[in-house]
Amino acid sequence: MAATGSEKQGAKAYYVSTPIYYVNDAPHLGHAYTTVAGDVLTRWHRQRGEKVWYLTGTDEHGQKIMRTAEANNVTPQAWCDKLVEEAWKPLWEHLNIANDDFIRTTEKRHTDRVQEFVQDLYDKGEIYKGGYEGPYCVGCEEYKLPGDLIEAEDGTKLCPIHKKPVEILKEENYFFKLSEYGPKLLDFYAANPDFIQPESARNEVVNFVKQGLQDLSISRSTFDWGVPVPWDDKHVIYVWVDALLNYATAVGYNENPAKFEETFPANVHLVGKDILRFHAVIWPAMLMAQGLPVPGKVAANGWLMVGGEKMSKSNLTGIKPQDLTSHFGVDAYRWYFLRAIAFGSDGSFSWEDFTARYTSELANDYGNLASRVAAMVGKYFGGELPEATAAGDAEKAVQDGLAKAVAEADRKIGEELDFQGGILAIFDFVKQVNGYITEQEPWKVAKDESDEGRARLATILYTAAESLRAVAVLLNAVMPETSQKLWESLGAEPVLGALADQRVQDASEWGRLPAGTTVTKGAVLFPRLEEKPA
Repeated sequence: MAATGSEKQGAKAYYVSTPIYYVNDAPHLGHAYTTVAGDVLTRWHRQRGEKVWYLTGTDEHGQKIMRTAEANNVTPQAWCDKLVEEAWKPLWEHLNIANDDFIRTTEKRHTDRVQEFVQDLYDKGEIYKGGYEGPYCVGCEEYKLPGDLIEAEDGTKLCPIHKKPVEILKEENYFFKLSEYGPKLLDFYAANPDFIQPESARNEVVNFVKQGLQDLSISRSTFDWGVPVPWDDKHVIYVWVDALLNYATAVGYNENPAKFEETFPANVHLVGKDILRFHAVIWPAMLMAQGLPVPGKVAANGWLMVGGEKMSKSNLTGIKPQDLTSHFGVDAYRWYFLRAIAFGSDGSFSWEDFTARYTSELANDYGNLASRVAAMVGKYFGGELPEATAAGDAEKAVQDGLAKAVAEADRKIGEELDFQGGILAIFDFVKQVNGYITEQEPWKVAKDESDEGRARLATILYTAAESLRAVAVLLNAVMPETSQKLWESLGAEPVLGALADQRVQDASEWGRLPAGTTVTKGAVLFPRLEEKPA
């Protein structure tokens, strides 16, 4: 397919990032949830015909990484290399994540640019030397305000996120004048009300900034696993300043001006709500100080909960994604979490809920529809898609339902990041097509061998197959492997081209799948589940 205007060289890319993940352990469902969401969002925009850039990666500096490496009797770099190559990258490949880049904060392309960025701020007078003492959470790599802490039964002060004791840290540091950016940030939030999503997250950040910001300690001198401060090698750059800059260094900051111009800033930063303040307060303030544009949106997803606890290794609720994909399949995994949980809200996971939704919505509603239609085209028309010549009100209702589903899914997924709402719109249409077949009873119409009967049967089966053509396009971003199987089953590729080249916004254009294509009944899209593994 020819490039659209938005695909041409020089057009601003639709740039989406995940957080860069700490490599203190292997990835769990929570990490995969955000990464799959970003993958679906960017696949959707690619299928709109847009130029897209999807970035993910790993955060490899800081005290937490250093201590984890020491506990495993290896160097921090060796630990990071092992986890990235043996756990993180293979999982993204397994989950069919189509990222355009994978940034590691130990790469020279990153560390050199971080030093340049911080040196620029220092030269501009935005950074000064001072001292600080306060409660510090190694897990968050962050000084905590006393009012943020929770108290254990024995009176010990704990981090509210990790539920572990904080350390009282005192050191001489360099500080970024964050306090001066409070008014500028509040003005920016007011002028850009959609910058932080969801609204509850926006309100939290606005209230936090209104209370007054403290200057940010941007260096550490009590350990050395980090990027050295360029003008004082006794200090390393605070891991969060280092980490946030990945969104700029990965797309050519101070290295590839053309790439940077075409990509930066991000249209959407996807983050967990526990790191929202870093992305919605510190990051835009750093960019303002450097005279760089601020991202379009910071979207905070909720936590995945198991047994009422946030999914993490530290509280033993971490579950490997492979535990689920080996049972349900990769496409069903990608679908489930975005379907079952409203993005931006906390959500609970259970095997029972996944199994019930898989059986009801994927196997019975969607998979069975595809199998029935292919089987009937094979039985009644020798596998050749017939021409629709007797369309009436029932078919018009299906076409109207498709137009509604396309418009709603495109708005919800592509613009509002409402993945659940978009998927539900598509599956409402799947239910409508199932209802259409039930009402039209093609198996009974097939008994009428008159010209009128054959014409009616042909119209029913064409309507169902053409509906499935559109569903394959709409679900390609969510379930690419299954959508490809359906596309091939419908015989669409030889006449319409690759599935990836079909535009979601054009999916409702009726009659794209021509009569005469060879429809085959392939493997069951969603096989019956075996017993839950022990």
